[in-house]
Amino acid sequence: MLIGFVILYLVVSIALGMYAATRVHNARDYITADRKLPFFVVVAMVFATWFGAETVLGIPATFLEEDLAGLISDPFGASLCLILFGLFFARKLYRMNLLTIVDFYRNRYDRRVEFVTGIAITLSYLGWVSAQITALGLVFNVLSDGSITQVQGILIGASVVLVYTLFGGMWSVALTTSFQMLVIVVGLFYIAWLVAGLAGGVTPVVEHAMQHDKFHFWPGLNTVAIIAFVSGLLTMGFGSIPQQDVFQRANSGKSEGVAVWGTVIGGVAYFLFAAVPIYLAYSAFLIDPGMVSGLLNEDAQKILPNLVLGHLPLFAQVVFFGALLAVIMSTASGTLLAPSVTLSENVLKGWLTRGNNSEEHLLMMTRWVVATFALLVTLYALWALDSDLGIHQMVENAYKVTLVVAFVPLVAGLYWKRATTLGAYTAIILGLLTWLPLEFIAPEGEGIMPPQFAGFLMAVAGMLFGSLARRREPDLS
Repeated sequence: MLIGFVILYLVVSIALGMYAATRVHNARDYITADRKLPFFVVVAMVFATWFGAETVLGIPATFLEEDLAGLISDPFGASLCLILFGLFFARKLYRMNLLTIVDFYRNRYDRRVEFVTGIAITLSYLGWVSAQITALGLVFNVLSDGSITQVQGILIGASVVLVYTLFGGMWSVALTTSFQMLVIVVGLFYIAWLVAGLAGGVTPVVEHAMQHDKFHFWPGLNTVAIIAFVSGLLTMGFGSIPQQDVFQRANSGKSEGVAVWGTVIGGVAYFLFAAVPIYLAYSAFLIDPGMVSGLLNEDAQKILPNLVLGHLPLFAQVVFFGALLAVIMSTASGTLLAPSVTLSENVLKGWLTRGNNSEEHLLMMTRWVVATFALLVTLYALWALDSDLGIHQMVENAYKVTLVVAFVPLVAGLYWKRATTLGAYTAIILGLLTWLPLEFIAPEGEGIMPPQFAGFLMAVAGMLFGSLARRREPDLS
């Protein structure tokens, strides 16, 4: 019966996505929903898109295995990104009437900068979207009590997300997310109420966490610890700002105000609501300590699903897994669309169109890229499964390349009039030449400074040096 309800939920999501396809008439409809979305839809998209598999499964698992400091990148860094984007980037970018965020790099600098940043932003999504597909595989595996392997679950989940994203585009993301946000909020609060009854209330859970020093957050007073802390915050806090999915949601609003405050409110809501799955998972220590100790050694991401299956009634299980599927699919659909659009519009457009720039042809080409990227994401998810990469780790790793390559040229291009194309070149080159070798020589945790943070600092230096350097005038004497 539980699996039947889950299948029904998937059918409803696909139906909404297919209905959304009727609103798509050209590439702009597909990518930005023609900038007609109201405030509550933008808030829902921002909140539900970020409230994904890592929030419900990855973040609680990291908290159980480590402590609050382990969550510095997400939800702290992720929320910081959304709030900063809304306050300092959304209005300026909205006024430019861009189709993708990478269009900014072409308009402000040149085609070469657009090409490189487009590739970097696209690559950053491999880990993020794969994390959602991996989580879908885990859910199907748990629901079927192992009858569906995680590999088979990944293939099923990827297929479902592809179907309704492929045809509906941004309209599909908007409609399905509005529905899924309702499922997420109501469902998880209902589950939290039931779990509180089993655990003896909220206070015993918080007291247990405090007794075991789980709220330790600030770094030690030494240089290495402080740099690691700041790097963890900024990798996602800054690195996810030049992302197509965040820009796309803000840019789909019907006005500047909607773009700005829809993103800010969505970010605040994400931060506050991320505490709910952490509370749910930690309650398992009081409700079923034997199950927790066993899964901590096997896969901590399964603690919350197993708590629900083992201790809550059928209706609550339906609500929980409906909410879980909602958060995963809302994130997966949006993050599948964003890199595909970037790849299509800013990297491959010249080769794909072959001189045919009609709206119908551009729309068809974009859909082909969506399907191709979905295949790449699925393959990456299967590889990550064999490599034992956790969902939270996959998301954390996603933003290193954009922090190093795309963030500095974006900020300088918006807020520094003296920023030049040479400065952008220098920032990208120095950032990459610093970051990539350090990833192999001194990975994070083995050196004084995390590789991506060193690359970010060199990108800042490169932008300053390249933009301030004066070209020597030719000697005509």
